[in-house]
Amino acid sequence: MIGKRKLSHRLYTYLILLFLYAPIFVLIVFSFNSTKSRTVWSGFTLDWYRQLLQDKEILRSLYNTLAVSFLSAAVATVVGTFTAVGFFSMKKRIRAPLLYVNNIPLINADIITGVGMCLLFVSLGSFLKFKLGFGTLLIAHITFNIPYVILSVLPKLYQLDENLVDAAKDLGCTWFRAFRKVIIPEILPGIINGAMIAFTMSIDDFVISYFTAGSRVMTLSMKIFSMTRKRVSPKINALSTLLFVAVLLMLIIVNLREIKQDDKNKKQIKKMKEIIK
Repeated sequence: MIGKRKLSHRLYTYLILLFLYAPIFVLIVFSFNSTKSRTVWSGFTLDWYRQLLQDKEILRSLYNTLAVSFLSAAVATVVGTFTAVGFFSMKKRIRAPLLYVNNIPLINADIITGVGMCLLFVSLGSFLKFKLGFGTLLIAHITFNIPYVILSVLPKLYQLDENLVDAAKDLGCTWFRAFRKVIIPEILPGIINGAMIAFTMSIDDFVISYFTAGSRVMTLSMKIFSMTRKRVSPKINALSTLLFVAVLLMLIIVNLREIKQDDKNKKQIKKMKEIIK
């Protein structure tokens, strides 16, 4: 009975994974199809990748997407890390309502956030004489990325041994030096995860970008949306495949690094126990 239950659970897991990744697998396969057909395999080719490198509009939208994603992830990681440290140092009765406010952008619908930011930028632009463009797009991405970084860093801060910081201060470290030498190395996995999530959310975003980018800047998701009005070119399959592989490699590197760090911590704990004995 137990064996059948384990088998059914395992089968259920495999079906979920198949349901999630089958569309991506189909996209990757047809990025090498020799014709534009999305249903019939006609032969292997790399022409779509070659044409992708020659399409200036798609490359420009890719450049805009990567630029916004890297910059917003970098700024959101710095701001979110310091904000998480600030939340951690607060008393619980003050921290709790602020965390509720921090969670609102995560729960809120993207279209509401996008329309709200669009109205805000248009209103400020009429007074400060600026228009929607790369700057407003970047600010919007930083805004919705910060909560993800905060929620990634806070658990690592809760796991931090406060005695380490006190010991560093007793040995003559200033607060900033203790933060840089003690706190940052301990919460670094959370910071990296937050940066990865922020980068991924920026690449994936369409709705907020659509309302805050204006007519002068186009991201990759906006470019794909504009192409769906006619016909999605297989070049998009090739580009999506490259992005998927790049993100997958980044996730593998981060996970391998975490596994290596966990093994290192376990070895250190084992040595400490041996010394104590």
